[in-house]
Amino acid sequence: MKTTTDYSSSRRKSRKLHFAAPSSVRRKIMSSALAKDLRAKYNARSLPIRKDDEVRIVRGKYKGREGKVTQVYRKKWVIHVDRVQRDKSNGASAPIGVHPSNVVITAIKLDKDRRAILERKDRKKNPSARQGGGDDIEAE
Repeated sequence: MKTTTDYSSSRRKSRKLHFAAPSSVRRKIMSSALAKDLRAKYNARSLPIRKDDEVRIVRGKYKGREGKVTQVYRKKWVIHVDRVQRDKSNGASAPIGVHPSNVVITAIKLDKDRRAILERKDRKKNPSARQGGGDDIEAE
């Protein structure tokens, strides 16, 4: 049974919303998991990926490769990682797109805004930050 009336459970409508999403929503959808050490350090499981993060590819043909994110291509739902490229027939090299769900962030490019996001997501400080929490009202 449908639990919330906020979203449609229709496959057709869900796909339309996903693929027609604006850039601000795509940023959130294009999140990657944090490596185990970062997960323990920041008490967060994932983070929207950004340029200059260091990642390790964990799925697909390029599994095991590590590198820095050179571009987050929101329009195509992919990220480009340095040294993950193929040579074209004319000798030039073209970057290979990797979906952010197939990578793990190994080093975070921290700035003021990114620190604020991690503070907000910290599960130890805010137990209500977990999925579906925080909206409960205590009965007296």
